[in-house]
Amino acid sequence: MVQLSYILLGLAVGTFSGFMGIGGGILLAPALVYLFGLTQHQAQGTSLAVMVPPITLLAALKYYHSGNVRLDMAVFIALGFIAGGLFGATMVHGIPDIILKKIFGLILLCVGIKMFVFT
Repeated sequence: MVQLSYILLGLAVGTFSGFMGIGGGILLAPALVYLFGLTQHQAQGTSLAVMVPPITLLAALKYYHSGNVRLDMAVFIALGFIAGGLFGATMVHGIPDIILKKIFGLILLCVGIKMFVFT
């Protein structure tokens, strides 16, 4: 029965991801921490693992077929993302979980305030 709750979480986050372009960082990682008791490190790693197949294959294709993907940008951003992801994943393991959680929350707060106040 636990697997059903994972599927429902994936369905909810996938829906928001496809609708708003958000998902792993904003919704999935906090849900894994607060609903399923993962550490921040485990939530971030699990979130990254979840995003590989569905985002690159299905949601991005849907946006592409609708004319809403700039491949000229996406290819180069992806190259940087690969290197940056490896660098970030390497350095994060030296940060205590409570500090990582606070950094994560601060980033979400700043983005939320910027989008809410200055839009």
